[in-house]
Amino acid sequence: MLTWLRSLFRRQRQDTSPIREEDAYAHSYGDRSGEILSIAPVPEPEPQEEPTGAPSRTGDLTGELLRRAFEAKLDARGKATA
Repeated sequence: MLTWLRSLFRRQRQDTSPIREEDAYAHSYGDRSGEILSIAPVPEPEPQEEPTGAPSRTGDLTGELLRRAFEAKLDARGKATA
């Protein structure tokens, strides 16, 4: 039984010669191509205009600006239902 189990995990010795580094690379990663890839930078999008009276960042939000923005939303909601 033990001999049979050992035979399962024993490697079969083959007469192989060492492979070259180029062959190992080609086997692992595929052949190198002479093709050169250049990547162009993506242009930045044009800045969009922000609504007037609205702060550019949330840190600029003051109580008065918040109140005006809330009133503008209420007025817009009232116009939409009317």
